[in-house]
Formats: sequence, structure tokens, C-alpha cells
Amino acid sequence: MEEMKHHHHCDCHGEHNHHHCDCHGEHEHHHEEGNLKSKLIQIAVTVILLVVAVFIEKEYDLATWQLLLVYLVPYLLVGHETLAEAAEGIAKGDMFNEDFLMAIATIGALCIGFFPGSETEFPEAVFVMLFFQIGELFEGYAEGKSRDSISHLMNIRPDVANVERNGKVELVSPEEVEVGEIIVIKPGEKVPLDGVVIEGNSALNTIALTGESMPRDLNEGDHIMSGCVNLTGLIRVRTTKSFGESTVSKIINLVESADQNKSKSEAFITRFARVYTPIVVFAALALAVIPPMLGGMGIASEWLGNGSFGDHFPLWLNRALIFLVVSCPCALVISVPLTFFGGIGGASRNGILIKGSNYMDALAKVGTVVFDKTGTLTHGEFAVEAVHVGDSCSCGSSAGAHHVHVGEYSDQEKILLHLAAHAEHFTNHPIGAALRSAFPDEATDNCVVSDIKEIAGYGIRAQVNGKEVCVGNKKMMASIGAKWHDCSHVGTIIHVAIDGKYVGHIVINDQIKEGSAEAIAQLKALGVGKTVMLTGDRHEVAEKVAQQIGLDVCRSELLPTDKVVEVEKLLQEKEAGKTLAYVGDGINDAPVLKRADVGIAMGGLGSDAAIEAADVVLMDDEPRKIALAVRIARRTIHIAHENVAFAIGVKVAVLILATVGLGTMWMAVFADVGVTVLAVLNAMRALKKCQ
Repeated sequence: MEEMKHHHHCDCHGEHNHHHCDCHGEHEHHHEEGNLKSKLIQIAVTVILLVVAVFIEKEYDLATWQLLLVYLVPYLLVGHETLAEAAEGIAKGDMFNEDFLMAIATIGALCIGFFPGSETEFPEAVFVMLFFQIGELFEGYAEGKSRDSISHLMNIRPDVANVERNGKVELVSPEEVEVGEIIVIKPGEKVPLDGVVIEGNSALNTIALTGESMPRDLNEGDHIMSGCVNLTGLIRVRTTKSFGESTVSKIINLVESADQNKSKSEAFITRFARVYTPIVVFAALALAVIPPMLGGMGIASEWLGNGSFGDHFPLWLNRALIFLVVSCPCALVISVPLTFFGGIGGASRNGILIKGSNYMDALAKVGTVVFDKTGTLTHGEFAVEAVHVGDSCSCGSSAGAHHVHVGEYSDQEKILLHLAAHAEHFTNHPIGAALRSAFPDEATDNCVVSDIKEIAGYGIRAQVNGKEVCVGNKKMMASIGAKWHDCSHVGTIIHVAIDGKYVGHIVINDQIKEGSAEAIAQLKALGVGKTVMLTGDRHEVAEKVAQQIGLDVCRSELLPTDKVVEVEKLLQEKEAGKTLAYVGDGINDAPVLKRADVGIAMGGLGSDAAIEAADVVLMDDEPRKIALAVRIARRTIHIAHENVAFAIGVKVAVLILATVGLGTMWMAVFADVGVTVLAVLNAMRALKKCQ
């Protein structure tokens, strides 16, 4: 498993100086494929030689030492690597491992036939080593599948960038492009750096980042993340981050370091194996020596029978060897880490990056989920929600921003929106952007706008086609003497007056994400006991969002430090054995993400600080992925528990049988290698995409 921890990137020098690729990983991948093929051939040849050896044993009456030589050929062919590993472990002082157990068990089986009155177990010795190598083959295959599921993320690393310099397009390494430079991305090319589209339209394949198979439309002004693939049109992008700080680099770093954070289950297995193996070796030694000694001294003869030490020793040596083979902890040591690694790979296929297997444990036990509001449950972008003309307070349209179109309003409402959008045309304020989005035709209707004056804390005053239009808050209306009235709708109220006369107001709100309510419902269906929202937004706005999506608790008007205090309280209140997850996207969420048992960041548009502080990153900002992450974690933990229970159960049963003389070497082979193969195959289920 160790080699799975490292994915190094290097420059491939040669004819194409600027072409960069993951040389080490690619060579390693080919090397692993070659090893698997070589091991498969080795196993096949061993089977043939073993069949020949069994045939020779039956057809020819050979002496024991001659028969040993015949069986040593397939034994050494299939077992020389294991014997070498065992010898290396002894030389380094780390002898108590599965290779050592296999070595002494099989060498003992080869030697047992030389004791008086003992039958040879040459075929059994070869079969134990053969099946151990078959188990290694399955482990290698499973590791390869796990690596493939993770390495699809490595393939998002861009090779080159087309950067505009001095009127020419140069082909350079992405590391050489500076922030603010213009890059050209052609159809079919990977996006090399994060940036903003300044020219062109296209469709974007984001499956490597988000797991989303449907391409996303890309227009001028849109943000674009490195690692995606440009599908249709040529686009020009102004870079906003260096390559080292870009999305693709951060993702690769996250994946490469994912297994540094071990789960409690995985760490327990590692500690368990270190203590367990020497105990097993000394127990087997005791089983081989103590009963024959007692029998030789005439103690417990009714159980052990009569005879000398030499008479009893072959029988108990055989039982001790069976005990050793059965006791090998391969199934646990291999399958549990492999299960967690597979779970991380399966999650990444769904656009969920889990930074370590210990967070699988935390996710599986989530009992409280705490959310930030803006950018997490809502889009974080203002949009027109209602238009009220004159004294009317009936909503002209309740459509979300993505549905708003000028044709959905009455003529009076359109006039009000038209004038407000013109007055706000030159402002960078989010309210101005919302008004312009609700009335997009204002940019092309040839109206004359002049004398624009932005009054801090009040709003904007402008001349539109000779009329004085004032757009702002109630203080603006009061300052010009307009008789305004308040609105019962929750949101930001933008009042509009023409030539000093109040004409109505516009309700603007942050829009709830389409999947937020469903995300809360899915979490509750999974048994999450409490869902909470912590936000710095106004109380009435926060309460409205909480009610609409079905949250249990809402805390509003909080500073970042207040959020930490609230999370501390919730940590004290949570149910024993359960964990608390915090979901956020902003810089102000970083301290809380760190404090929670498991921090979940929105990775698509979330801040770098939040992504850095989080334990889990949702690459497409989709709230429904939270429940999916919990399901993946629970499935992974369940598979790991299945493997532990199955492996220990079978081994204990065969150990008892071996101790009382009912166990055979074939049972031992199944209890070790057979159980390992089945556990590895079961662990591979964690690789599947979870729906």
C-alpha cells in the first residue's frame, strides 16, 4: 500500500521542452501492470509444475529427500519473493510480518515429513505459498483499481498554456504564466489556470472536478477553473491565480496527501498487526513444544497419549504450522486500508474530495450539520424577487433570478425596472447587477442617461430621458420628500421615485440554491438529528431562508467569532458518539471549519481559506452532495466492518479446530489466503459511484 501514497510530477525533458507530464506516475502505472502480468505468469507456471510434481509422486517411488527436490522447484518459483522479503525483515529487525509467517509455516510443512511416523506435506506447502501469491495478485489488482479511481484526478493536470505576449501566442508551461496575463484556450484543451473569461463562449466539461456529466455553458465574465476541458469555442481568459494556487494544483495536493490522515479503524489495524504477529509466533511455538514436553513427561497422557517428546512433536508441529498460517493478519492489514482508499476514490468520482480516511469515520457518524447561508445554501448573488408599483404590495413576479425575464412583468412594472436599471447602469454594487439582470434590454434601448450621482448610504440619482430618477433606500426617499411606504416582503427594498414622486419599490434577495431544501430533507432521512444555519445576515432574511428549506435552528447577525462560539455550544450539546459537520464557503468560515469535527467546503466558488481549512471539499458547490458524502462514508465503514468481522470469525473458528486437531492445512489456506481474497474483493465495492 505504501507506493500508493506518492504521486510525483516531473517535467519530461527532450524534444518538447515545455511539455509537462506526470512521468513518475505513468512509469509507475506501467511498472505495476507489468508486475501483475509477471505474477500471473508465475502463478500459472507454478500450477503446471505442481501438477507435474504430484504426478511424479504418484507414479514413482521416490525417497523423501528426492521428493522434496521435486516440490522445491514450484515452491521456490512462486515463493522466492516472499522468502526474500522475510529474510530482509529479519535482517532489519522487523521480522514479525505476513511474509515471515508464510515462510516459517511453509518451511515447517516441507520439513515435517522427515520426522519419524509423519506424512509428507510437500503439496500443502506449495499450495500455501501459491495461494498467498494469488492473494497478493488480487491485492495488486485492487490497488490498481483504487489508484485508477484516484488518478483520474491526476489527469486533469494541464500540459501547456497558450499565453498572449507582445501580440503573439506563446506555448509555455502553466507555471510560467503570471496573474493577470491573457491565455487562449482552444476547443478540446484543458484549462491550465483559474481566471475570468474576457472573450468568447463555449461549453465546459467539468466531470473531473465535479463529477457532473452535463457540460456547463460558459460566457464572457464567467469564472473558469483549471482542470476542466473546453469543449466547443475558442475563449480568452484573464488569469486570476498562479498555477501553484490554482484549483487543479490544490486538488492534486489534496488527493496526494489524502491518506496521511488515517482513520481510527485503519490506525487500529496497523497497531493491532504489530502486536498481534509476535504473539501469534510465540503462541505457535508454545503449541509445537509444550504439549510434546508434557506428553514426554507423562503429564495429561489421557489427553496427549503415551510416548516420548519425539513421538508427539510431529503432530503438534503440524498443528502449530496450521495455527501460523491461519493467524496471518493479511485480510485485515490489506483490506481495511484498501476499503478506505477505495471510498476516497469513489467519492472523488462524485466530485467529493475527502482529505483523509479519518474523515470517513467522522462523516459516517454525523448527527449535527451546521450551514453557513450565503454561498452555501444560497447563491450569494442578488436577484429581483418582486416589483411593487405605487401603493400596491402584490408581487409582480416571484420567480428566481434564473427565471426572471422582462416579459413576465406588467407594463408599469417594466417601466419601473427600466428606469431603475438605467440609473444603476454604471455601479458595481450587487444591487445594480441584479437590476440590470432583471431588465437586460436597458443596455440597447437608446435611452439617454446623464448626471449620475451616487450618494453614499442613500442610493443613486440620475437623469434618464430628462426625468430625475432616484433609486435607493428610505433615507433617499425622505431626503427628496417622496411619500414612500414599507413592504411586507422580506429582503432588500429598493425604492424608486421619478421627479420627486414615489412610484414603487423593488424587492431584491439572495436566491436559495435549487438543491438546498432537498439536501436538508436527505440529511434528515439519513438520521441527522439537527440542522442549523449560522449567518451574519439580518434576522428576518435568515429566518425566511431557514423556513423555506426546512432547517431546525437559525442563528443570525453573527460575526465570525460568534460562529465559533455557537459551534462550541453545539459541540457540547451533540449526542454522544455523533459528530458535528460545518458547511461553508467564505474566508469567515475558515475558523469554524477547523473547529468542527468535519469541515465541508464549497470548492467551486468557495474561498481558498475555506477549502484549505476544510476536511471535505464539494467541487460543484452542490448542497445535495453533503448527504451523498455521508452515504459514501457509511458504506465504506460498513464494508470495512464486514471485512473485519468475516476475517476474525473465520480465523477464530479454524484456530480452535487446529488446536484440537480437527484443522487441516487446506482449512488454514482458506482462512488466510481465501479470506484475504474475499475481503479484498469486498473492499473493491467501495470504488463504485454512490447514487
